[in-house]
Amino acid sequence: MSGKPVLHYVSVRGRMEPVKWLLAAAGVEFEERFLETKEDLQKLRADGCLLFQQVPMVEIDGMKLVQTRAILNYIAGKYNLYGKDLKERALIDMYVEGMADLYDIIMNHDFKPANEKEKDLANIMDKATNRYLPVFEKVLKDHGHDFLVGNKLSRADVNLLETILMVEEFKPDALAKFPLLQSFKARMSNIPSIKKFLQPGSPRKPPLQEKDIPNLLAIFS
Repeated sequence: MSGKPVLHYVSVRGRMEPVKWLLAAAGVEFEERFLETKEDLQKLRADGCLLFQQVPMVEIDGMKLVQTRAILNYIAGKYNLYGKDLKERALIDMYVEGMADLYDIIMNHDFKPANEKEKDLANIMDKATNRYLPVFEKVLKDHGHDFLVGNKLSRADVNLLETILMVEEFKPDALAKFPLLQSFKARMSNIPSIKKFLQPGSPRKPPLQEKDIPNLLAIFS
């Protein structure tokens, strides 16, 4: 196919969200096709569109890509968000994989039973403020540039901003002790393509709502 990438997923924040962030940061317009029922998912499977029977799936450059990390790697490479050499790519991968650990526990929070949510949120904030955010504060200090790797925007920067904003949804002053991350957030948020994505009405999804969970479970069960 040619033209805009086509993103197949459900109409809530989930594993497609980092893909949208990366495309938006690259200034790439895309089309979204939402799965609304279990039958929508079954049709993609029956049509042979899902190699491992799972979404997200992105149609791009004649391919039907699945597996979120593979999709992100391709987009980062295609749009020059993956460093200038192998060493920079290794650093980007290292930072992104570290953030993925935090991202996953945040994404799983909404599916915790009500009686476990308070404890789970405390665990998220403990790991964010004592393990992950200090790492990136130090990376910025040691690197001495506006970006995490090299001196230009990469997928690591985009991923970090996305993760920071998710943490701040739980605790708005999460960056209080991290001045370099505060400055980083301000810089990244003002990059024109990202600033546009952060505006109301963009494809960016709000936090998952409890009312959406039954339908999600029905689609994926």
